[in-house]
Amino acid sequence: MVVHKLSRVDARRLAVRAQLLDSSRPTGLLDVVRQLTLLQIDPTAAIAPNADLVLWSRLGSAYSPAGLGAALNDRALLEFRAMIRPSEDLTLYRAAMAEWPGRGQLRSWQEAYRAWVQANDACRRDILDRLGRSGPLPSREIPDTCTVPWRSTGWTNNRNVTQLLELMVLRGEVAVAGRLGRDRLWDLATRVYPDDPIVPSDEARHRRNQRRLRALGIARARGAASPVEPVDVGEVGEPAVVEGGKGRWRVDLTLLDQPFSGRAALLSPFDRLIHDRKRTLELFDFDYQLEMYKPAAERRWGYFALPILYGDQLVGKLDATADRASGVLRVDAVHQDVTFTETMADAVHREITDLAHWLELDLTLPG
Repeated sequence: MVVHKLSRVDARRLAVRAQLLDSSRPTGLLDVVRQLTLLQIDPTAAIAPNADLVLWSRLGSAYSPAGLGAALNDRALLEFRAMIRPSEDLTLYRAAMAEWPGRGQLRSWQEAYRAWVQANDACRRDILDRLGRSGPLPSREIPDTCTVPWRSTGWTNNRNVTQLLELMVLRGEVAVAGRLGRDRLWDLATRVYPDDPIVPSDEARHRRNQRRLRALGIARARGAASPVEPVDVGEVGEPAVVEGGKGRWRVDLTLLDQPFSGRAALLSPFDRLIHDRKRTLELFDFDYQLEMYKPAAERRWGYFALPILYGDQLVGKLDATADRASGVLRVDAVHQDVTFTETMADAVHREITDLAHWLELDLTLPG
């Protein structure tokens, strides 16, 4: 098989094009989610919730959060493990659910999860019975009848019902049926997921890798373990090397050798273009960390700085906050990783202005 040799410019353009961030803006919400494969759910809304911000970055001010809500209500899109996914993709996870906690030799944490669920089997059956009679329900309306508490060093300690529901999602027994405010509503999976034929495990894994590579354009065959959504793609696509880089990549041939025309875009800190920080550094030479968990004095770019894309380069960060009480989008700084030309500055300013317009806020600039 031919190993494709890419310049860093070609690799970046492949990634940008795959993420629908070139000048050919998409027009359909569902088309965007199907190409991206997922929208990460995150409650932080210093500017806007992540799913909305990702869609605005692609669709522009024509995007309305009500459209996303309607797609979820109609179940064209579904929430699965803190990600919004096309409903038809759930068939690629059902075989793994049936095999939970996994095939072959289990790791110690898989055995521990299985043992804890077995120890609380009566509670699990109580949940299924209650949801069968009264669902969908928020977790706070589900009694905790667990006999063995969930132990962790983090925020999940003793959150027995919530943790059991999460594991029952992995078992394919329950699903998120919707939301009431920020509260997830739980129901039986058979009432939520489409009744499509289950794809066998190996084929499903292959198709998930294909979908992920199509969304990323370029990715590693192997990578560090990542919770919920991997960053690697196995052996799908074709091998490639990137000029000046180390190791082999996999690329989606359908996106290679296409003309490229870029634009300016403001990205969520959770945007999939930059979500894999190692890949972002290797391909874009872009150093970025989300700094909202740092003390204010230690932040370089701001609480919720938005990476700035221009063409095939990540060129800076926007430090801004949506102050809804005051009715303004307050821009504290535009950090330039490279010196902006007048054309770049104008394009970035238009995106900032469009962001304020979409948020229905007045724009306040520094100085």
